[in-house]
Amino acid sequence: MSTEDSVSGPARQTNRSGPIVAITRWMENLGETGFAYLLLSPIVLLLSAIALYPLLRTFELSLYQNVLEEPVFVGFENYVQLFTGGADPRMPGSTTFLPSVSTDGNFPFVHVDGAFRSALAVTLIFSVVSVFFETLIGFGQALVLDQDFRGRRWVRAAIIIPWAIPVVIQGMIFYLMFHPDTGFMTEYLANWGIVEPVNTLNDPWSSLLIITVADIWKTTAFMALLILAGLQSIDRSLYDVAKVAGATKWQEFRYITFPLVLPALGIAILFRTIDAMRIYGLIDTVSGCTTVPSLSCMVVATFNTNRGLASAIAFVTAGIIAIAVMGVIYQQYKEGF
Repeated sequence: MSTEDSVSGPARQTNRSGPIVAITRWMENLGETGFAYLLLSPIVLLLSAIALYPLLRTFELSLYQNVLEEPVFVGFENYVQLFTGGADPRMPGSTTFLPSVSTDGNFPFVHVDGAFRSALAVTLIFSVVSVFFETLIGFGQALVLDQDFRGRRWVRAAIIIPWAIPVVIQGMIFYLMFHPDTGFMTEYLANWGIVEPVNTLNDPWSSLLIITVADIWKTTAFMALLILAGLQSIDRSLYDVAKVAGATKWQEFRYITFPLVLPALGIAILFRTIDAMRIYGLIDTVSGCTTVPSLSCMVVATFNTNRGLASAIAFVTAGIIAIAVMGVIYQQYKEGF
């Protein structure tokens, strides 16, 4: 053995016991699942940073007034004004967000003394009603489209037409349908007592109904396509076994279709709920935010006059959406999906 070999041998042995070797052995002992989490961790950390930084920055701005000129730290004063109404119950610092007030001095939709609660009620009512009917109708459409019939591809293409229309154009369509000069739907619905016959687009409840119907008309196709993807992932041999066992159509739906499509249904409801909580463009086009105030309307209305308060509204809205998301994820985790 040469002198060089006698020196390099112990040197290589020393490197094998260094930190790189220790990390390599640690990774080898992680197991398949642990190794998968390790590979995913960089992108998870990156996405968390991208998602959390704007949220934390929004919360920081909500603790100040005069954010752009001379920031003044006010702590949670913006949140106190938001929930109590402050000196001006309509909207402190805003000259554009002035929702209609009923004859008894309360805001529309709920008897409240603050615009924020009224906007929160509008947002929740709109989200629950629109997502419920979009899910119901979308589920029905998906069940039909899952069947094998002539022209199925054409029908699939046809149902996504409303979804492809831009929000502003969709809003103008419904605005013209119910405008006093050009509307042709007002008279029919007013005769049935569904909407107010005069100034329909200025009435809070009539306008909210029209906006909800417009959203259902547009977004049901999105729900149908997501649910259809879940339906087509079901193994068809399960239905063959059910038929051999003498199961009825209802039993096939109850014990095969619905349980197996439930994960896709939960994701579809989650996406639509998040989108519905951010409703703004459709409201602004059809009736205006002063008639149907939503949380996003409040953020836009206060952004130019009080960015601290606008940040507080945005942070509260994000918190409500986060609670809804975590609720759906927890429910799916409990059910083992």
